[in-house]
Amino acid sequence: MIVGYSNAELLDIAGPSDVLDAATKLGGKPGYEIMLASVDGRGIRCESGLTLQAQHRLDQVTGELDTLIIAGGTGHETAAADPRVVTHVRRLAQRSRRVASVCTGATVLAACGLLNGRRATTHWRFANRLATNYPQVNVDPVPLYVRDGNVYTAAGVTSGIDLTLAFVEEDHGPSVAREVARMLVTYLQRPGNQAQVSMFLSGPPPENRLVRDITAYVAEHLAGDLGTTVLAERAGISTRQLTRLFDAHLSTTPSRYVRAARTENAAKLLCGTELPLTSIARRCGFGSTETLRQAFLDHFDTPPSAYRRVHLRQAFG
Repeated sequence: MIVGYSNAELLDIAGPSDVLDAATKLGGKPGYEIMLASVDGRGIRCESGLTLQAQHRLDQVTGELDTLIIAGGTGHETAAADPRVVTHVRRLAQRSRRVASVCTGATVLAACGLLNGRRATTHWRFANRLATNYPQVNVDPVPLYVRDGNVYTAAGVTSGIDLTLAFVEEDHGPSVAREVARMLVTYLQRPGNQAQVSMFLSGPPPENRLVRDITAYVAEHLAGDLGTTVLAERAGISTRQLTRLFDAHLSTTPSRYVRAARTENAAKLLCGTELPLTSIARRCGFGSTETLRQAFLDHFDTPPSAYRRVHLRQAFG
């Protein structure tokens, strides 16, 4: 069952429902009966202006449920403040084999107390707000989705598809999940611990000219000596001043920025080339494959060999 509300995100509802429907059509047994519910049983006007017709009123849903999914959307805080929504989502969660949220649907789960003491994620734009409003939740803004017990939270939008594909694989095995992904022309599934946003896409270029020049230099010379002293000398400032500038404009240190840049570039080479790990480590400025491996574990929570295996499987099925 999927729960929606006024100003829900259409794709948070359509994505999971289409994955489950495709799994049923492709022979997953038992199949999924998809139901959409709203607090009053009326149509759900989504953020886009389109209206989806709910089949059920929350207070009329009884019996056991297999999977309960709460959609996200700009109406998430209003939904979380509605005692009817909280009461019935909490009740239904107790009767569900697994409970999930997509995007800001995590706010509703948090309001129900279902994320207390659990690790959870949400869309990176709303992670701080969720953590502030619900301090008992261990909010992790990095991964695409998180599982803690039988409660799952996805970062939002397309990650809801990734999470639902993971459900299909749990229920019916990798072959059915792979066929669903092919039918929907999407990745088999991105690993849940993959970062939501690349450091290169997470914001506009630094406003400070020196920082902008240094980050550009780093991107073009990953295999070279990018120590803080070298970068400071290139910028014509002290290492202390360079560190202050990076902290002010990038919220990190020069050395951490360099390590992240090297790791993300290595990820691109792992997915886009057949180069051995030794060559990738050398091209990206890592002293050894073990250093590359440790950087990957810290940045992606997975070793480079597993990262490559998953992404090649996604690319070639």
